[in-house]
Amino acid sequence: MLIKEYRITMPLSVAEYQIGQLYSVAEASIRETGGGEGVEVLRNEPFENKQDLLNGKFTKGQYTYKVYHLASKIPALVRYILPKGMTEVYEEAWNAYPYCRTVITNPDYMKKNFSICIETMHYADNGQQENIHQLPVEKLKMREVVHLDIANDSVSSKDYKESEDPKRFHSEKTGRGPLVDKDWKNTVEPVMTCYKLVTCEFKWYGFQGRVENLIQTTERRLFLNFHRQVFCTLDKWHGKTIDEIRKYEEETKRQLDELRSRGTITGYSVD
Repeated sequence: MLIKEYRITMPLSVAEYQIGQLYSVAEASIRETGGGEGVEVLRNEPFENKQDLLNGKFTKGQYTYKVYHLASKIPALVRYILPKGMTEVYEEAWNAYPYCRTVITNPDYMKKNFSICIETMHYADNGQQENIHQLPVEKLKMREVVHLDIANDSVSSKDYKESEDPKRFHSEKTGRGPLVDKDWKNTVEPVMTCYKLVTCEFKWYGFQGRVENLIQTTERRLFLNFHRQVFCTLDKWHGKTIDEIRKYEEETKRQLDELRSRGTITGYSVD
């Protein structure tokens, strides 16, 4: 088991981030779907009376259940291990904002030997909460804290887009950006941080350590690129309501169903 807590500070309010995150997830799903691969949304509905989210503090919100068809997006090391046809992963998510839990599994083949659990708390500060997930002492000792800077952390050349560079982006709607100050996390207003606790397990003798490190490296890359996109698309989603976002999600589901059946493989590459 490998546990890392990624802290991603954003020049947004907690309420703004909820809209931006949902909008950006829908947009990312479209970019990653085509040619028989991508995201299939099976359920997207409210839930209530769930008692195990952060020690029972969050009991209702929005539940989603998705299948990711990922043949070309599975790292080569993992493709080598898995048999042909076993490249689908399932994602269950309970969004009880400001707390969210996402669990990714491969029940068809790996069963209980593979899981990624991402627990996120969204909080109005610049990343200084020491144990926001209320971890017990034994897990705190295992946890590694990683601060991500959407403006100053480098991204690979194949990930870089000028339109998604916080050092270049200026919001016409809000006046925020570009984030050119090295110390921007301590000077911007509003400010909030996504505390993402990632616990991954890959129980396969001889491969566990390498694969768990690969998963954490991939998650870091995804988090950094995604949050750069959230900020740099601010003018596209700022001012939208949660009802408008839910309607957009419904439209996106129909579009995803069409995209998976045609076109070419698109989007994120891990190798």
